[in-house]
Amino acid sequence: MNAMIPPEEIPEAREPFLRIPIAVSILGGLLLAIYGLWSIAPAALQESILENYAFIPARYSPAFLAAHGSDGGSLVDRALPFASYIFLHGSWTHVIFNTVWLLAFGPVVARRFGMLRFFVFFLICGVAGAAFQLVCNWASREAIIGASAAISGLMAAGFRLIGREGSVFGPPQPMAPILSRQILMFSGVWVAINIVAGVTGLGAGPGIQLIAWQAHLGGFAAGLLLAGRFDPFIRLNQTGE
Repeated sequence: MNAMIPPEEIPEAREPFLRIPIAVSILGGLLLAIYGLWSIAPAALQESILENYAFIPARYSPAFLAAHGSDGGSLVDRALPFASYIFLHGSWTHVIFNTVWLLAFGPVVARRFGMLRFFVFFLICGVAGAAFQLVCNWASREAIIGASAAISGLMAAGFRLIGREGSVFGPPQPMAPILSRQILMFSGVWVAINIVAGVTGLGAGPGIQLIAWQAHLGGFAAGLLLAGRFDPFIRLNQTGE
């Protein structure tokens, strides 16, 4: 007969702080750490980092480059800012706001996708945001920085997962269809908010344009359209597992 262990000696299961998945914790910590280092860097180094790693649409305009006697750098020099701008921020307020936003929408996506898919999805949404910003603001010299576009993609995926994550009361469910009432309503509100911000300048500060509303929409659209491709739940059902 097995010996009974007194209840008071049974170790309590450790709950993760706020139930934040490790992928979200790593990403949030990285955003804060990078800005922390940035904030203590000499002004000349900050200027150089912005010039090389912020997303500047004019870098991709042959006419602009020819007029200013520049070649835009190598293929790598021009490709890297599509991702590197995501990890740069203009102030503690900016990076903290984006980190809180990440904590709001990242966990449900990270739990569903797993760590690797989560990171790849985040980057793709950020790249899509930069690409849409480029299309809408060709040859603009405004430097774009911040994780908002990538997190907008997480928001879109999160909208499709609301109430479908699974729990002790039931298994996970397929993502909400893009054309469902729930998704159309959430998407309409998000698009309207961003258009108002773009037209009125609401939330924009002086100096560097930290992030643009078109980039938000690009990241959101990518998240909405691509979330299903990253969802392992779909593949498990298709293979009958």
